[in-house]
Amino acid sequence: MTTPPTVPHRRSDDTGTGLSAPVPAARLTHGRRDRGRNRRRSSRPGTIVVFLAPALVLFLLLVIAPILVAGYASAFKWNGFGLPDDFVGLDNFVRAFGDPTFLGDLWRALVLILLSLLVQLPVALGLAMLLNQPLKGRSVYRLVFFAPYVLSEVTTAVLFTLVFSPNRGLGDTLSRLLGAEAGTIFANPDTVLFALFLVISWKYFGLHLVLYLAGRQSIPRELAEAATTDGASPWQVFRHVTLPLLGPTIRISVFLSVIGTIQLFDMVWVLTGGGPIHASETMAVTMYQYGFRRFEVGYASAISIVMFLLSFVFALLYQRIVMRRDTEGAITTRGVQR
Repeated sequence: MTTPPTVPHRRSDDTGTGLSAPVPAARLTHGRRDRGRNRRRSSRPGTIVVFLAPALVLFLLLVIAPILVAGYASAFKWNGFGLPDDFVGLDNFVRAFGDPTFLGDLWRALVLILLSLLVQLPVALGLAMLLNQPLKGRSVYRLVFFAPYVLSEVTTAVLFTLVFSPNRGLGDTLSRLLGAEAGTIFANPDTVLFALFLVISWKYFGLHLVLYLAGRQSIPRELAEAATTDGASPWQVFRHVTLPLLGPTIRISVFLSVIGTIQLFDMVWVLTGGGPIHASETMAVTMYQYGFRRFEVGYASAISIVMFLLSFVFALLYQRIVMRRDTEGAITTRGVQR
């Protein structure tokens, strides 16, 4: 058995000679590695700060600061000129929840959310499963369905304004399908919200389809093949294998749909301006109307704070209750890898 190489090492001892038994070279090498690791660890916080500083500054200026300013302005009756000095406390919030228009905004947001969850997302999921099959030209179909998402909301709104203009064949047909006269689909209070949902679905349908398609392709084929070999029907394979494994993707899709509906503004503003008779108005449109048309900035700020709180509370509860298993799984996986 060989002994590890040694090197002379000077240190004080009880004999006073200043020399002691030689120290193994492996121990010295290990000590150098420890010192190198300590230096890297000591420099790591500084590196993190340097790389995070620009993003942190932008986040503070563009996200945190506007929230604080809106929260401060919501406590005043203020027209946006000069400094706010007419303090009203929580009166703006009391006014909002007593305003029929704002309460209608909440109801319309709920209707759009339910329509998205019950119609748009299931149809996108079904079509994603279809496009996952070996169809001829499926890449073209994917491109066609995803292309509307690339367009801006304003471009989409202008496009559908032209489509639903009077004496347009497609627009007149869709108007009659929704129970409105030709060319009046956005002018009828009974149909404008459903027409708005139709435009929103056309715009964002491709995003959810691509999300589901990516989630489906990440599921190993062996699982479905094993279930089929055991005698499962295609529906049973989808119900008991594909759908549970698509759970994280579906939960992300639902989250994006709800948050996007709460913050919906530009498409509605260009299409209908919130009309007719507030029938398509959203919280963001109401906030804009009071803030930039009526110059009631304090009240508009209160509405913006309500929108922020709704989004924030929903995000926290959704992550805590619905997405808890996904986040815990990610944390556990990282811990095992380390």
